[in-house]
Amino acid sequence: MESIGERIKQRRKMLNITQEQLADIAEVGINTLTKIERDEGNPTLKVLLKVLDTLGLEIKITIKTMNQ
Repeated sequence: MESIGERIKQRRKMLNITQEQLADIAEVGINTLTKIERDEGNPTLKVLLKVLDTLGLEIKITIKTMNQ
């Protein structure tokens, strides 16, 4: 399974934009974006959602079913 950072990087490259451009458009720091793409950062949910939204991506959260 690919990481969120890998998926962000792939999408950014697919859209042919640089890290600097994405950081500017998403209004996040370039260092923050670089760390996210390398899976080294621990961004807040707000920052992560800004980057994902800018790239046209979203996170889906599901609840596991419990066996009783």
